[in-house]
Amino acid sequence: MSKNTAGKSEAYKAAGVDIDLATKLLGQVKAKISATRRPEALAPIGGFGGLFKIDLTRWRKPVMVTSIDGVGTKLMVAAMMDKHRSVGHDIVNHCINDIAVQGAEPVYFLDYIGIGKLRSPLYEEVLEGIADACLAQNVTLIGGETAEMPGMYGNDYDLVGCITGIVDEDAIISGEKIMPGHIAIGLSADSLHTNGFSLARKALFDQGGYTVHSTPAELEGECVGDVLLKPHRCYWPAIREAMASGLPLDGIAHITGGGLYDNVPRILPEGVGAHFEASAMPVPPIFSLIQQAGGIDSHEMYRVFNMGVGMVWFVPSAAMEDAMAICQQNGFVAAVIGEAVSGDRRVSINL
Repeated sequence: MSKNTAGKSEAYKAAGVDIDLATKLLGQVKAKISATRRPEALAPIGGFGGLFKIDLTRWRKPVMVTSIDGVGTKLMVAAMMDKHRSVGHDIVNHCINDIAVQGAEPVYFLDYIGIGKLRSPLYEEVLEGIADACLAQNVTLIGGETAEMPGMYGNDYDLVGCITGIVDEDAIISGEKIMPGHIAIGLSADSLHTNGFSLARKALFDQGGYTVHSTPAELEGECVGDVLLKPHRCYWPAIREAMASGLPLDGIAHITGGGLYDNVPRILPEGVGAHFEASAMPVPPIFSLIQQAGGIDSHEMYRVFNMGVGMVWFVPSAAMEDAMAICQQNGFVAAVIGEAVSGDRRVSINL
């Protein structure tokens, strides 16, 4: 009779997958994960599926809103800097913004980490960043998956997140109420957020000769890597306050890959376009550095990057001052950057 060797995984470890290390490292961040749990979360951490009970005394006609995304090649900059906590914030905040634009309150989040070789402290830093970002927005980190795949990722890793939120059907923000004359308010972004890094890396590192540790004068003492790793901002607190106040927030666009040109049309109704003034919002200097290093024309810059505008709100002109005040009270630089006009769901930018 063979000896009981339950719990041992020496052959798997020799093949490059260390189950015991994964369990050990997860245990080190379990307290942070547990701190994110809302009362509606029923299942303990580690179950096969996350359970979340909808409070029907609060949501009269609840609609579930779900989105999934990844951090992309920003992870390569994190690896160059050996700083991984901020990308955890990136994935949570990006996903929250994607459902917040429809008025949905984010309630739970799932993460996926695919990695060639599990290692510390990278793993804990990523998960702690995710947990901290969830806790900041009262989102339950309800579950996740870590897949150690030697031979697939090499020394790299991938990070993906899935967010679920709830909105009452009558409160969904769809953009259908946007009309010519609506004011477009831009909410500030600090840096690239999580989009455009393939072009940014080529321009800065391959063509411009910079490294992540370079400190060009344009960045006022900050190094390139730290500026590129500035976390994706979360705009949900401002949206939540606007909705609670009864502000007629008729359309919201999250400005991600594709910039204003591609993201704003996603919420415009038939017969409505939008015009923007590039000079209305300050452009963070990292974008000028990228443009100069790569010899990129302005139209492409605004097609690839957010250019300092992380979100756009469309409100009636009479609500402009109230909307601006809410943005500023929640810590965002905000400016009127354009307006809705007659058109065929097209965006024009005065560059």
